Amino acid sequence: MSASNARQTTPGDPAHDDGHGHGGHGGHGHHHAPADFGRAFAIGIVLNAGFVAVEAGVGLATGSLALLADAGHNAADVLSLILAWAATVLARRGPKGRHTYGMGKATIMASVTNGVLLVAAVGAIGWEAVQRLLSPGAVAAGPVMITAAIGVVINTATALLFMRGQHDLNVRGAFLHMMADAGVSAAVVIAAGLMLLTGGLQWLDPVLSLGIVAVILIGAWGLLKESAAMAMDAAPPGIDPAEVRAFLASRQGVAEVHDLHIWSLSTTRVALTAHLVRPAGGDPDAFLSETGQALAGTFGIHHATLQVETGTLDCHLAPDEVV
Repeated sequence: MSASNARQTTPGDPAHDDGHGHGGHGGHGHHHAPADFGRAFAIGIVLNAGFVAVEAGVGLATGSLALLADAGHNAADVLSLILAWAATVLARRGPKGRHTYGMGKATIMASVTNGVLLVAAVGAIGWEAVQRLLSPGAVAAGPVMITAAIGVVINTATALLFMRGQHDLNVRGAFLHMMADAGVSAAVVIAAGLMLLTGGLQWLDPVLSLGIVAVILIGAWGLLKESAAMAMDAAPPGIDPAEVRAFLASRQGVAEVHDLHIWSLSTTRVALTAHLVRPAGGDPDAFLSETGQALAGTFGIHHATLQVETGTLDCHLAPDEVV
């Protein structure tokens, strides 16, 4: 392996500007979340913590498992919001000491944790729902309906706070939690209304609880699958490594691409390393600068580290099976 030139994009480079959207080769576009969702997280936490207390109290007083199940889920959502907020704060810290990439991975860890919390919560809710379905109890439909209606308003308002940040998996998790809760609360309103109209149908409460379990599982699976893949350093969704390899191979003078790795530094930032065999040489600084900017504009990859080789010596990292 001959003498090489390496460059990674740095703050201030056009290829590193996380605040700009990136148009797309093959439809790719990786926009980055606004710098601070702190206010949205604070408002969401306060609103939902207050509602959890009210909902749990009314659920206990009225014997509504649907309200208690939803209160438990909302309590988990409050914890999820706290974790997501803490992760965004850590992610804004720059590289320091042993954390040479900064602490952006905290957003991925928070997403994995939130997915696990959701899956764990549905087990208890599902078990209680089955027990209540086998032996339904009386439910005070009026108070349940009013409380759930308040939940629709609070959860919808909280979800709207995160609507602009859905491209960030960490923020999207918060958005999906809140939208799912709004839908569940709306379903509780409908079920309670039917109980009032018919004077019966008490079985609707546990059946609705099982519906809550299904809604949570659907949201949790997608979040957990995507965040776990990020934690395992898989290429982010929407970025095809084969397409990136072909793109690099098409750059002027490049004869071979090997040791290509693409992974997530956080839920919004993507890194890449690769060796490019370029026998013709030329101006390496201009080539690396232009290629780094092209990767950012085409794929949303802002942290690119490229090593240029002339190919006069064999690189021991060239085989695909070598990491």
